[in-house]
Amino acid sequence: MEARQIPHAEGDLTAPTPQNTPAVHSTMSQLSRPQVPDTIGEDEEEIPTIGSDAATGGPNAQLANHPLLASLVQSRLHGLVGRSSGYIASLPSTIRQRIDGLNGIQVEHSKIEAEFQKEVLELEKKYAHKYQPLYEKRLQIVTGKIEPSESEIAAGIKAAEEDEDDTDSEADGEPRPPRVPPTAEELAQAPKGIPEFWVTVLGNHPGLSELVTERDQAALKYLEDIRVSYLDGKPGFKLTFYFGQGAKEFFENTLLEKTYYYQDEVGYTGDFVYDRAEGTKIEWKEGKDFTVKVETKKQRNKNTNQTRVVKKVVPTDSFFTFFSPPNSPSEDDDLPEEEQEEIEQRLELDYQIGEDLKDRIIPRAIDFFTGKALRYEDGVGEDFSDYDEDDDDEDDDDDDDDDEDGRLVVPGARKTKKAPVPPTGATPASHQDPQECKQQ
Repeated sequence: MEARQIPHAEGDLTAPTPQNTPAVHSTMSQLSRPQVPDTIGEDEEEIPTIGSDAATGGPNAQLANHPLLASLVQSRLHGLVGRSSGYIASLPSTIRQRIDGLNGIQVEHSKIEAEFQKEVLELEKKYAHKYQPLYEKRLQIVTGKIEPSESEIAAGIKAAEEDEDDTDSEADGEPRPPRVPPTAEELAQAPKGIPEFWVTVLGNHPGLSELVTERDQAALKYLEDIRVSYLDGKPGFKLTFYFGQGAKEFFENTLLEKTYYYQDEVGYTGDFVYDRAEGTKIEWKEGKDFTVKVETKKQRNKNTNQTRVVKKVVPTDSFFTFFSPPNSPSEDDDLPEEEQEEIEQRLELDYQIGEDLKDRIIPRAIDFFTGKALRYEDGVGEDFSDYDEDDDDEDDDDDDDDDEDGRLVVPGARKTKKAPVPPTGATPASHQDPQECKQQ
C-alpha cells in the first residue's frame, strides 16, 4: 500500500513538549529507533484535529462547537513552545553546576566561531582582488574596447561544447552547426562589444526579473558593469553599478552604489548578522523617475458641477527602488503588526538580492546572460520520473512557503518563476515581449 507523509495538523491540541524537558524517561538505547512511524498508510488512523471527532462527541468535538474557546486553547498551547518547564531548576545543584560548565565551554566555542567567520571574510577579500583583473577584462570585452584573445575563445568554445553534451539539446543526435570565425568585414560592421549584456543578465535572474520593468530596461541597457568590494575596517560589502553616458537621458549619476553593513559581532548561528543598507540618491531628470508614476483623476464639484483634473505622484514598482532600501523599524515605532511584518519581509528580500548579486550574478554573469545558470536553479531541468504522482491541488499552500536554499523566497513575497534555457543563446531583455517574459 502506498504510504504518504503525515499531514501537518494545525488544530492538534496536544501540548508541545517544552524544549528542555525529556520526552520519555527511558534508557538511551530506546532512542536509537523512532517511537512512531515516519509514514502512515491511507487506511490508518488520521492525526486528530479540532473537529475531527465531531461524530463521536469527544473533547475535540466540544471545542469545534465553540470556535472562540478552541482559538483560545490553541493560542495558549502554542505559547508554551520554547518556554522552560522548570526541569533544569528541579535538578540537583551538582548537575546544574555541570550544565553551567557546559555553557562556559560554549562561550569559548562561540569566540572561536567568531574568529573563523572573520578569517573567512578576510579570505573573501583576498580572492576578490584576484578576480578583479578578470572582471576588468570582461568589462572591456562587453563595452567593445578589446576583443577576446584566440586562446580565450578556444577555451570558451571547448567549455560550451562539453556543456552541450550534457544537455537535452543534443539528445536528438543532430550535429551541432560548425563555428565559423567572423570575417574582418563582419567584425567592422558588427556593433561594439555585447549590447545590453547586463540588462539581459538581470532579466534572466529569477528574482530580479520580477523587479525589472519595461521602463527600467530603457536605462539598464546602458549598464556597463557591476562590481563588488569589501568595506575597510568593518564587515560588509558594497555593490557599484557603472552606467554609460546614454543613461544621462534618465539620471545624472554614472555610478550607483548600494552598501550592506553587518553587525560587528556574529550571531548565534556563527554567521555575520545583517545590520542595515544604504543606497545612492538617484538624481532623476524631470519626468524620468521610474520609481513613481502620476495618477490623474477628475473631480466634480457637487455645487457648481465644474470639473478639475487632480494629479498625484505615487510610488510604483521599479528595479531602481533597490537603491532606496527600507529602514528597520525601531522599538519606539508604534507600527501595526502587519506593517511591521511587511517591512521585515522587504528588508530580508533586499538583503537577499544583494547577496545574490555578490555571490552569484557578478561571478557568473556570462552564465546568466546565456541562460546556463538557470539550469542550476531549483526545479529547472529536474527529472521528476522518480517521484510519485500527486493530485494537482495537493499541498499547494505548503509549496509557496518552501525554502529554496535561502535564495529569494520570503514569506509573503511573490514566488518567482524560472525561465527556460534559451535554445539558441540569450535574447536581450529589451527585445523580449513583456508578456512573454512574465510567462517564462
